[in-house]
Amino acid sequence: MGGSEPSGSAKAAESGTRDAEDSAPATAPAPAPAPAPAPAPAPAPAPAPAPAPAPAPAPGEPNSSAPSPASSEDSPSDTPDTDASAPAPASASASASASASASASASASASAEPNSGTASPTSGEDPPFPTPDLDPRVAAVRRAGAAGRRWRSLQLGACAAMLAVALTGGAIAIGAMKDGSAAPAATASAVSPGLLNSGDIDSAITALQTHLRAQPRDFGSWATLGLAYVEQARTKGDPSRYPQAEKAFTKSLELSAGNGQALAGRAALAAARHDFPGALKYADQVLKDNPYNERSLCTRVDALVELGRYDEALTAAETADTRRPGIPVFTRYAYVQELRGDVTTARRVLEQALASSTAKGDIAYVASQLGQLAWNQGDYETALTDYARALTADENYLPALEGRAKAQAASGQQAEAIKGLESVVARYPLPAPLVELGELYEARGADGDKMMAADQYALVDAWTALARANGVNADLDTALAAADHGDKQAALRAAQAEWDRRETVHTADALAWALHVNGRDAEALPYAKKATATGYRNASFLYHQGMIENATGNKTDARAHLTKALALNPGFSPLGARTARAALKTLEANQ
Repeated sequence: MGGSEPSGSAKAAESGTRDAEDSAPATAPAPAPAPAPAPAPAPAPAPAPAPAPAPAPAPGEPNSSAPSPASSEDSPSDTPDTDASAPAPASASASASASASASASASASASAEPNSGTASPTSGEDPPFPTPDLDPRVAAVRRAGAAGRRWRSLQLGACAAMLAVALTGGAIAIGAMKDGSAAPAATASAVSPGLLNSGDIDSAITALQTHLRAQPRDFGSWATLGLAYVEQARTKGDPSRYPQAEKAFTKSLELSAGNGQALAGRAALAAARHDFPGALKYADQVLKDNPYNERSLCTRVDALVELGRYDEALTAAETADTRRPGIPVFTRYAYVQELRGDVTTARRVLEQALASSTAKGDIAYVASQLGQLAWNQGDYETALTDYARALTADENYLPALEGRAKAQAASGQQAEAIKGLESVVARYPLPAPLVELGELYEARGADGDKMMAADQYALVDAWTALARANGVNADLDTALAAADHGDKQAALRAAQAEWDRRETVHTADALAWALHVNGRDAEALPYAKKATATGYRNASFLYHQGMIENATGNKTDARAHLTKALALNPGFSPLGARTARAALKTLEANQ
């Protein structure tokens, strides 16, 4: 592992001790030597992929825009998998990694921001190099957020029209760079994949592009460039980078069929687009030939979590820790434990990971994970401390900026929270912070706040349209935002579609709430119960269950769950918490 690597393993952090016998499997190679990361018939392994991104965390789950999560990303400390034939030191036989999804895999990648912009589709001979200009599709959304345009008066039709113009007419031509058909495929990259861990993705992308213009048949660098684009999509909030990543991976595989780096990159890309079955397929394909490929071990955990296969995810996390212990594994292990209701273990593992971190990207990422965990438990003071540490490491780290604003709002610092979120959405108009800012405007209730809130909710629709145009499945984002602030029937369609694809606690909650707002509470209740069945401590889930129980006449259960929601995290939502208190007051008055 490069960057910061914690000593010991996730399981060691959980238990505090480890028998020497348990450690033995970690120090010996697998029964059969693992092949090099690029299993294709190439003379030498290709450089390792860049940190694998995730779709932004969405409320409660990595979000397609962030990071999402949002969802499957490795920590900035991820290193080239060129040494994958040997196990990492100090691993444990039964410990592991958990996916912060998404949405909080969004947040396991490097925090450095790459160049913006995109390129129009080109032939297989042309490298997908973007210009440094910001992609017009993203700029269209950002300009609206920064200028505070009255999207409500334009209505969604005008918003869609604006996006349509950008999507069809905004492609930027790239310089054609033919790939010298007489030259053989490069045996190894002259550009170190470690550049992608250096904290400067801009420089890494520039270096890769320069190198590939001179050595266009270097399949390893094409794979590394693809992963840089995936990371760029996450850190810039720009899903238009995903098609560029796909083109780079395709080029790499054309030059060296089946090479592990490109396949691992495709797994990361699939996860970033919320194609979790695809992510699992590609990760398994890589691990079949190279069981020590760190990125694929982590992506496999992410995919299983996001498919709702939690027991398998825990097993996969333990396997990952045995083979490649480190910060990416620690964070995934912590998230799996949080989903099972074991917050104590989750925090202990994350604290050890943070204590072991030295790279700024690692510190920002792990400290933000700790902040989110504290916020979920209503410990706002600790959350603010954790976010402050993250921002000391990287003052522009999006999850920390957003998390700090949420903790400020829950602590009663409304003005500071609004100012912070306004700054976030001016640069990154992603669904989660847009909804949070809109709800803060509504809760404040000053002149013009209702209109300003509507602007934010309309921008969510614009963003999801952009995400879908670039291959991202944004149904969960749509369901979560539209149920409370948009087209309720569209919310139900999206939630049902997402549940049909993957049965997770987050999709169960989204479907339950979408059914509720459409007046179908009897159907909603079983899904609300599924959302809380694993022990995951989430105040929004408890609030939704309590409101649904109240609507179905289960007053005793409704009181219990609304009370639990407010006791756990009294500031879980500017509007939801207020509604929960009002409903609970009525229930207690009629008791």
